[in-house]
Amino acid sequence: QVQLVESGGGLVQAGGSLRVSCALSGRTLSWYAMGWLRQAPGKEREFVAAISWSGGTTYYADSVKDRFTISRDNFKTAVYLQMNSLKPEDTAVYYCAAVEVSSSSRIYFQSADYDYWGRGTQVTVSS
Repeated sequence: QVQLVESGGGLVQAGGSLRVSCALSGRTLSWYAMGWLRQAPGKEREFVAAISWSGGTTYYADSVKDRFTISRDNFKTAVYLQMNSLKPEDTAVYYCAAVEVSSSSRIYFQSADYDYWGRGTQVTVSS
């Protein structure tokens, strides 16, 4: 198993930037594809961004494309989400998620595809 802990959330004004991080611990020698998903009050959890184990494949929701960047460190023990040009509609709890894979380039877009979840970090964007 792997444990995920998010950090870096907070309050930011519209147009500002924020970086959230996710630390992996536990069985980190396995290959994990990673994702960021978010859930706003009264809404279902939605996909934000995904990255393959190798880091060479990434994918973004249309709503965040060209504003957010997902990345991971070379040791595969941390994943980041750099968020620029933030909008009030980006306000949500952001969750880091992982799924064990056998392919270094595989990524996943559905919440149900992920097996491991962090507790989330709150991001609030004021107008």
